[in-house]
Amino acid sequence: MYKLILITCLLLLSASASAGQLLIAVAANFTGASRALVQQFQAQTGHRVRVSFGSTGKLYAQIENGAPFELYLAADSKHPQRAIEQGLAVADSRFTYAKGQLVLWSAKSQRFDDAEALLHAGTFARLALANPQTAPYGLAAQQVLQRLQLWSPLRSKLVQGDSIAQTFQFTATGNADIGFIARAQLHSWRANSANKPGTAWMIPASYYDPIEQQAVLLNRGVDNPVAQQFLNFLKGEQGRRIISDFGYPLDDAGTDAKNKGTDV
Repeated sequence: MYKLILITCLLLLSASASAGQLLIAVAANFTGASRALVQQFQAQTGHRVRVSFGSTGKLYAQIENGAPFELYLAADSKHPQRAIEQGLAVADSRFTYAKGQLVLWSAKSQRFDDAEALLHAGTFARLALANPQTAPYGLAAQQVLQRLQLWSPLRSKLVQGDSIAQTFQFTATGNADIGFIARAQLHSWRANSANKPGTAWMIPASYYDPIEQQAVLLNRGVDNPVAQQFLNFLKGEQGRRIISDFGYPLDDAGTDAKNKGTDV
């Protein structure tokens, strides 16, 4: 009996000693997916992973100023590339872990039928989008409005969130009648049966530049084997399945939906 207890204690101590830690900076749109990924990764490895969420641009500013992040999961390809160019990340570690899609959404059911007609008519009080200067999804929203020649006409109705997460909150709570959000956020909203249905327009991929969400190994994570393990998990079959389950397509197929709004 005592021998069994001793062996069990030694195994627990060994597992504790081999467990590592990891600190990741993650773009706000990827909050739900990253939490699921971290939960599964921790359960399988025993490692502890801490995540800091925010807009891609603000997280990058923190990295520039010495924040101790070891991995950077951005919502674009520009910032990871810049991290490499500025000597903050490992050159051959950058890869696309998810492809983002933009949606125009209202928490109200049957809010609109023709999305473009609604935008041109301007029959709404506030239109939410993430800050185009710091959030890739906000930049994509700006590109959509510019394509429709509505960026200037609608400026007085725009309300900006610091991140796509805050933009979603504005729209979900009704503080903004409609908003540009990430498809993955709509997916999470729809998965919660307690939420009331809303109306969504899957914006054509041709209306904005591709949102290639890329990850990169930062210099602070080079000597941490847990960082590479997590990157491998992201690339692996299980990680990709989790990412897909949260509404991110795993192929290059764009979304060229019609203008018609659909209840979700």
